[in-house]
Amino acid sequence: MNIDKFKQQHLAILAAIDDLRQLARGGVAAQAQAIAGQIVAMSGLIKLHLAVEQRYLYPAAQASGVATVARMGRAYENEMHGIAGAYLEFAGRWNTPVRLEAEPDAFRSEANSVLHALYQRMRREDSELYPAIETL
Repeated sequence: MNIDKFKQQHLAILAAIDDLRQLARGGVAAQAQAIAGQIVAMSGLIKLHLAVEQRYLYPAAQASGVATVARMGRAYENEMHGIAGAYLEFAGRWNTPVRLEAEPDAFRSEANSVLHALYQRMRREDSELYPAIETL
């Protein structure tokens, strides 16, 4: 299975997260409109990536016939539900400038937590799951 698209999507998501961090450094309240727009744009990338993983990547890993890869595919899929749910809640809560202006510290705290988990997950996929699938 060619997973170059998945890797490219990771790079795009990481770039979007970095763009969001840059905006937040300018002040959450001052950059509320741009931050809200970035969250909406980033969510589109993340939702697409999640859908493609769910439909193709995890099933391919699980059907690979290699027990370790199949187990890894199941574990990654199960873990992703929690991470995806946390991100979608985050994005739904912080996609409006009014909320960002009213609660900049809460946004920063939640963004740090949720985006760090997402970042860590993508790094693990890049270093563990994707190489395992590429060897099939």
